[in-house]
Amino acid sequence: MDDAAPAPDRTPADVRRWRRYLAAERAEAAVYRDLASRRTGEEREILLALAAAEKRHEQHWIDLLGDDVGMPLQGDPRTRFLAFLARRFGGVFVLALVQRAESRSAYGREEFATAQMAADEQIHEEVVRSLATRGRNRLSGTFRAAVFGANDGLVSNLALVLGIGASGVATGTILVTGVAGLLAGALSMGAGEYISVRSQRELLDASTPDPETTRALPHLDVDANELALVYRARGLDAEAAQARADGVLARLAATGAVEGLGDDGGAQVPDAAAGEPEADAHETHGTAWGAAISSFCFFASGAVVPVLPYLFGMSGAAAVVLASVLVGACLLTTGAVTGLLSGTSPVTRALRQLAIGFGAAGVTYLLGLAFGTAVA
Repeated sequence: MDDAAPAPDRTPADVRRWRRYLAAERAEAAVYRDLASRRTGEEREILLALAAAEKRHEQHWIDLLGDDVGMPLQGDPRTRFLAFLARRFGGVFVLALVQRAESRSAYGREEFATAQMAADEQIHEEVVRSLATRGRNRLSGTFRAAVFGANDGLVSNLALVLGIGASGVATGTILVTGVAGLLAGALSMGAGEYISVRSQRELLDASTPDPETTRALPHLDVDANELALVYRARGLDAEAAQARADGVLARLAATGAVEGLGDDGGAQVPDAAAGEPEADAHETHGTAWGAAISSFCFFASGAVVPVLPYLFGMSGAAAVVLASVLVGACLLTTGAVTGLLSGTSPVTRALRQLAIGFGAAGVTYLLGLAFGTAVA
């Protein structure tokens, strides 16, 4: 346990501040325990260890306060909100928020907090960052595609609808244009994703060594051992490639059965240890059709939002304002999710997403106004 710093000249302000620290430590320990209750194995043990560390910090303030500890206070609103999320949801999003909370520790500036406590909080941030990174890595590519695909639909179709609307055309024309933009964009996204995934798979197939190569191994010239050239082509230097090839042929000579080698794959030419690059897991997951359908749906889900006011019969400035408000809310949401996924401030990313989306829509709106004036 950390030794409490002596405080012979405590003031009422000191006592109030220490009691707030005490409440925060209790709340943070509860967050880690709640997160741990939703996990098993190593992650659970890590989170419980973090809760135990917060308990040590809690005891520091209890010892320092002595008779002034008083009735337990509630933690600050942000920590209470984290506790609510940890109890109800858990997951990478809560960990990302906890990571940011740990980065705001005031112990580095608090004279009555020990150096060990300040160091603990810094280490806690890195521990939570690592746990959050695990969660981010476990997120499927489909989830990421959902966020970015929907955002593309939101921005592109809002820009299209506002630009066409500003030119002064009839409401029916705006509606038809918005629906056409939705279908065109979604089909384009789906087709592009289909081609992308198919191309990736074809490239991977073309880069995968032929298993039949093993049948040629017994017939290689042992003195020349051209198998070494394979390993050199995969990135090993000449000496390491020669040693690797010699080892493969030595194992082949010891077994004396090519068929057996082909069956168990132990001496097949494709070998990660020999320098063969590993395929990106994201590229190898899913099918081309699955990716195409997902991209179509994600884009369409965003692109339909700017069209909704016109679908319900609205027109003029009211439709423009409502479409902008709906899209703005969606942009803030996708921006915040993006911020959490990337470990940065969700508020900053949300506002940046909103600014970019409205900036693009604003440019097309002004162009529509100019075009409508020119036509008139």
